[in-house]
Amino acid sequence: MDLILEPWPWYVAGPMIALVMFLLIFMGRKFGMSSNLETMCAVCGAGKKSEYFNFDWRANGWNLIVILGAAIGGFAGAHLLSTGEAVAIAPETIEKLNALGFESAGKAYLPEDLFSTSALSDPFALAILLIGGLLIGFGARYAAGCTSGHAISGLSNLQLPSLIAVLGFFIGGLVMVHLLFPMIF
Repeated sequence: MDLILEPWPWYVAGPMIALVMFLLIFMGRKFGMSSNLETMCAVCGAGKKSEYFNFDWRANGWNLIVILGAAIGGFAGAHLLSTGEAVAIAPETIEKLNALGFESAGKAYLPEDLFSTSALSDPFALAILLIGGLLIGFGARYAAGCTSGHAISGLSNLQLPSLIAVLGFFIGGLVMVHLLFPMIF
């Protein structure tokens, strides 16, 4: 059971990701999560209102199973296979997060100030989650894919736009953490 409860080392997880990517490339498929929004819109009949969604969604139906598996796997990992321990982060980071108002830093897996059901009653936390979700959704579609699609699938296919997108993701993350995050909190 310890093998399942502990994080897997890179030399196990990396080759497993490479194997999945090889199989997807071999079958002519692309991996990504954000493209499922297009597929779900097509399933719901958005093709009647917009030509963009008028495509054979059944060809991408396999990727909807991936989303279902990710949701079930995430739930199982959090509720059945979790040791309940907080993420090990540096004491300096805990101090900085505490100074920004995140009291659960170093004590909980996620900051409870943002990711708990009680946070949904806080208008500020709800606004942060809604605005962040909209920006992530818009950015994923504007970049023609999400972080998993570009970083895993696009880079393994040696696509230059994916490399540019991944560099943009990292730069955006650094700007968020070091510039915007302290201003918001």
